[in-house]
Amino acid sequence: MYHRRTLEPLDTRAALLKGARDISPILLGVIPFGLIAGAAAVTIGLTAIHAIGLSMIVFAGAAQLATIELLGNNSPALVVVATALIINARHIMYSASLGPHFRDLSVPRKVLGSYLLTDQAYAISISRFVDVEEPLSKRFAYYLGAGSTMWITWQLSTAAGALLGAAVPEAWSLDFAVPLVFLALLVPAVRDRADLVAALAAAGLAIAAVDLPFNLGLLVAAVGGIAAGVLVERRSR
Repeated sequence: MYHRRTLEPLDTRAALLKGARDISPILLGVIPFGLIAGAAAVTIGLTAIHAIGLSMIVFAGAAQLATIELLGNNSPALVVVATALIINARHIMYSASLGPHFRDLSVPRKVLGSYLLTDQAYAISISRFVDVEEPLSKRFAYYLGAGSTMWITWQLSTAAGALLGAAVPEAWSLDFAVPLVFLALLVPAVRDRADLVAALAAAGLAIAAVDLPFNLGLLVAAVGGIAAGVLVERRSR
């Protein structure tokens, strides 16, 4: 059973900087991920400007890579859009989890927060919000610090990948960074038996459903993992 802690009061600027600092270690795995996305975009024939524009509009690594792959295979536009939406469906769950912490924000700030929502920003922020009691302004500043740092790093990385293009050697095997990024987010989030069961169930379902079309395996794993975790938590109570 976890209880919230009240830390020393931080001003808004300090909370912003703390969010940026806390997400910084994860960025070591995000940079090669971004290089892959940028290089892959120009490899299929997109210009560097188009690759950078795609990155700024979509701002979602897994969805970008899937979109690029489908575009390279000349898939219909409807399939490309539907696939990206399915992959990013997990953000609905992230938003529902963050919603109570940001309920009283103004609409413009909610819009900005939704644009900056990523796996990394969510994982860093929700861990703090669950443990630490802070005013709304400090919570949003912390989230903004984490999210904007992630955004800047991702855009610079994808831009570098797009500009370097084929100059990024395949021997670097940068794709190893993709699972490492998500593992770095997962391990600190496993705090009790329900979390562990949810993680293991999601992993098993992801492996079993890897061949489903349109990356539906990701959605199946997410929903199945949540269901398993909820069942264990209810039985524990």
